[in-house]
Amino acid sequence: TVQAEHPKLGQRWLYCQGADTLLFTENETNLQRLFGVENAGPYVKDGINDYIVHGKTAAVNPDQRGTKVSPHYHRCLAAGEQWVVRLRLSDQSPQSDPQPFGPSFDQTLDQRAQEAEVFYDRLLLGRGDADARNVQRQAFAGLLWTKQYYHYVVEDWLRGDPAQPPPHRHNPRNLEWLHLFNDDIISMPDKWEFPWYAAWDLAFHVVPLALIDPDFAKRQMDRLTREWYLHPNGQMPAYEWHFSDVNPPVHAWGTWQVYQIEKAVHGQGDRLFLERVFQKLLLNFTWWVNRKDRNGNNVFQGGFLGLDNIGIFDRSSELPTGGYLEQSDGTSWMGMYCLNMLEMALELATDNPAYEDIASKFFEHFLYIADAMNHMGDTNIHLWDEVDEFFYDVLHTPEGARHHLKVRSMVGLIPLFATTVLSASTFERFPNFTRRFNWFVEHRPRLQENIASLTDKGMNHCALLAIVNPERLRCILQKMLDADEFLSDYGVRSLSRVHADHPYTFHVNGEAHNVHYEPAESTSGMFGGNSNWRGPVWFPVNYLLIGSLRMFHRFLGDEFTVDYPTGTGQSCTLTQVADDLCQRMTHIFLKNGDGKRAVHGAHPHFQEDPHWQDLLLFYEYFNGDNGAGVGANHQTGWTGLVATLIHDGVLAARSQEPERSTPSPER
Repeated sequence: TVQAEHPKLGQRWLYCQGADTLLFTENETNLQRLFGVENAGPYVKDGINDYIVHGKTAAVNPDQRGTKVSPHYHRCLAAGEQWVVRLRLSDQSPQSDPQPFGPSFDQTLDQRAQEAEVFYDRLLLGRGDADARNVQRQAFAGLLWTKQYYHYVVEDWLRGDPAQPPPHRHNPRNLEWLHLFNDDIISMPDKWEFPWYAAWDLAFHVVPLALIDPDFAKRQMDRLTREWYLHPNGQMPAYEWHFSDVNPPVHAWGTWQVYQIEKAVHGQGDRLFLERVFQKLLLNFTWWVNRKDRNGNNVFQGGFLGLDNIGIFDRSSELPTGGYLEQSDGTSWMGMYCLNMLEMALELATDNPAYEDIASKFFEHFLYIADAMNHMGDTNIHLWDEVDEFFYDVLHTPEGARHHLKVRSMVGLIPLFATTVLSASTFERFPNFTRRFNWFVEHRPRLQENIASLTDKGMNHCALLAIVNPERLRCILQKMLDADEFLSDYGVRSLSRVHADHPYTFHVNGEAHNVHYEPAESTSGMFGGNSNWRGPVWFPVNYLLIGSLRMFHRFLGDEFTVDYPTGTGQSCTLTQVADDLCQRMTHIFLKNGDGKRAVHGAHPHFQEDPHWQDLLLFYEYFNGDNGAGVGANHQTGWTGLVATLIHDGVLAARSQEPERSTPSPER
């Protein structure tokens, strides 16, 4: 038995059934091993390792005291033999609980297991087969497991550890983030390979987390907007190696999703949470507008990491051509940001009419961004290419030339994300917003050209706000739903397969810059080569595409159909397409007719061994051709969205006309 004492937590006892011995040392850095400096004492944090691996008995404290301890078991197991280790951490002393491993030990574990079964069964409404339940449970488990205590105080870090030699830093990173004081439990992308938070990843983590622990999901969204995280200028910290990097602005989307999920699944939305985060997002939105809209024309340039090598150039660095990029995806993310803020403002206006004015502000800002996406001033080079009928980035050179970078990638699909529907009841409930809406429609008619019409009414007299109008939507979907381009058996690829036979090449100063279709691992060293957006399937953007299709369907209804898959002659509504994409993505993990799982790829041990075939790894991304897992293999983070897709699939099976990817009240 180990007795632990803490000035705040009090006393705890760790009971270790059948341990051969207890190994004690101090949780202090081995300065002698690292820096050649004498240690303050004989016992250091790697003492237990030295005892077990190297047999150094003097490395642990024979007095059995210290700040680090491990029970030591030594057993030889015969083939096929099993052995169970039982440990119990308790606030009960040996005197008050003389039988810590008595009948109550197994009874408690059994009771908790039964409670967990009931809890998770509720999410699937008693439906779903055993395999789907297994996938969903493991996805949730991975999300809960990747929580991590994260302590990073930038000022202390730059000053250095007083017990170690002073750091030699000529240009220390994160110097402009001296206010940052992180001391929280945070959901990590993958605490094995990526043991730090990433702001845009986190916005996707909270969607499945909200189904099982909405309070934790809300704290995640709230924390990043608090003054000890958010920069005084409004910027949100990206990740620890460079907090000033720029990622897609999805925090508003994540916040709105968490609010809706809690309201729909758990019966009540948290207005205080929504308002608290919304107020800070106003600062963040202003930072975006001031920093990334170079020319004040609502077209955004530079940064927008998180899609890593999707472009022909490293979009986070200076361009080899000079000049700058006007980015289809960057501008679309900001359009989506506007609509997320509009939706939240209208929700808050239910209790406070002052938010109607803020909703009007984001409505108007969205129209200017949508107009810029389709016009870009007097130039004939727009983000929308009339010949290819697709969105591309536009390169501006120092000489004044403009070039479409005709890489057919997720960049051209992201404009679909900037989509929402306003119900007829919205206009009835918010008269001030409605008056301003109608005034804008009447006095700014040009802003409606080439975007979704504000005067046309869809199903149930709703209005559509979208960068992409129905005509262009059909053009984009023709490519997105083509198996020879974006559509794979396991979701939508990040790059069109057309670039397998027709790579895109752009020449700069005699050097050719190429983009090839690469369905699995990256073949370039860009961003370290450990990420690839040139062909694989990624869960976060696919999840947003599915939600956007459902939103378009709310306006267009069943009369709007597309050829799905392209060229098959089979007409489907947008909801049917969304449902099928959902199934394609969940089938990355589910068994096929042969009992194989695409995620396991060509690994016979995982595919065939009965002890392993039902144990899943939630990879960072997936092969665009066969669905095999690629990249970090414990990144349950945003790949944990498969749990939400399974949940949504069950809801879709119960409803003839599911409204959206995540259940929500009518807007």
